Amino acid sequence: MSALEEYVCLLSAEEKAYMAANLNETDDIRPVKITELREYIVGNDDLHAPIDDFFILRFLRASKFNVEKAKCKLLNYLKQRANLPEWYSNRDPFLPELQELFDLGVFLPLRKLDNEGRMVVIIRATVHTPARHKMSNMLKASLMTLDLALRENESVTIHGLIAILDIGGVTYEHACQLPPSVIKNLTHAWQGCYPVRIHSLNFINTPRFVNAVLNIFRSFMNSKLKQRLHTYARGKLKLNETLPIDILPRDYGGTDGTVKELSEYWKRLVEDNREWFAEGEKYKLTLIK
Repeated sequence: MSALEEYVCLLSAEEKAYMAANLNETDDIRPVKITELREYIVGNDDLHAPIDDFFILRFLRASKFNVEKAKCKLLNYLKQRANLPEWYSNRDPFLPELQELFDLGVFLPLRKLDNEGRMVVIIRATVHTPARHKMSNMLKASLMTLDLALRENESVTIHGLIAILDIGGVTYEHACQLPPSVIKNLTHAWQGCYPVRIHSLNFINTPRFVNAVLNIFRSFMNSKLKQRLHTYARGKLKLNETLPIDILPRDYGGTDGTVKELSEYWKRLVEDNREWFAEGEKYKLTLIK
């Protein structure tokens, strides 16, 4: 979509009714609010952000078309990109340290949506080796994949996502990679920056000793996100009983390929978009104090 290409809504009448009821979005309101938020971006020299309709629309939908809330989320998004270069700069997928993480499949959006149009993401948070892989690179690789998965995915902008965090095999060394400062920034990205609504955060295969770390996560969450965080001990949540089996990889009781195949799929896609990631590094807030 080019910089000023107009968004044309091709969604069904049923989807439009859902958006009107749940996101305050109608065909009449949409262009007015997009123009308002675009004028805010263009009129602020400190903001360096895309101004295409769909980029702006994502922030409006995530804020239920409250322009002031959309502005706040956009500012947070750009500010975090400026404040955390270890997560958002030098996003070259061919860097050896990132290649290893893409091969491991640390962050895997499923290729099919669930029955409600939501994206399901499996985050394999403990498949890496802490002595070898930095948490900053883990998060960089994960956020690159997330950015790509969200790009122009119409249904996800409307229905949001479900996150499955598999922490089976977690060790003390894994936990030590998450000091409160990292947890605070990660939680802020989830609830205050990214233009997508999270319907649930599900920690699976969770040993008891991880509760201390999860309590730190909770301390930085707003009340709404706290209610959407759920923890399950090993074997207590069978994904193929709560999600359609045809969207899950076989490793998680589904029929849609394997984790290895899904990892290879996202690695290829990220590599194919190397120039897009390089271009995106210019988008940030100039004044970050």
